[in-house]
Amino acid sequence: MSQLTHNESIFSKKTFPVTLVCDNIVFQPNIGSMFRIAEAFGVSEIIFVGEEIALTPRKINRTSRSTHNMVKHQIIEKTEDAINLIKQTDSHIVALEITDKSIPLTKAQFSTDKPIVLIAGSEISGISESFLNVAHQAVHIEMFGDNSSMNVVQAVGIALYDITSKIG
Repeated sequence: MSQLTHNESIFSKKTFPVTLVCDNIVFQPNIGSMFRIAEAFGVSEIIFVGEEIALTPRKINRTSRSTHNMVKHQIIEKTEDAINLIKQTDSHIVALEITDKSIPLTKAQFSTDKPIVLIAGSEISGISESFLNVAHQAVHIEMFGDNSSMNVVQAVGIALYDITSKIG
């Protein structure tokens, strides 16, 4: 057994009808990693929401590994504007958040009838109430240690793996 290079990889390129909404995710390494994980899982687009989103290439390139040049993305400063945009797409809106109504990600069902919008929340405060109120469902990742949260990029990676496996 030997490790393959990027050029030798056996994966076929595919884009899924999934839009990733990053609700006030501002930490530059996390932004870069969001690009990388989104590109790896064939996400159609990333929407960064917030007034202090800085897509400074030299600060995100280390974690994005240049995928910020490959993934369609936009910044929307106001939450209301982002909500209006995603409502117009007639997508199934999924909040990745532990709530009083969230279900384990592994038990969630995803249809290929509608595009999916996956919302991930701020490193500090999670998903805003405005986004939670428009979500059709909330899902959480079951954890078995004492901690009740994980890094937002790790959580998005797990969610995208699950979603793309189910709709792919």
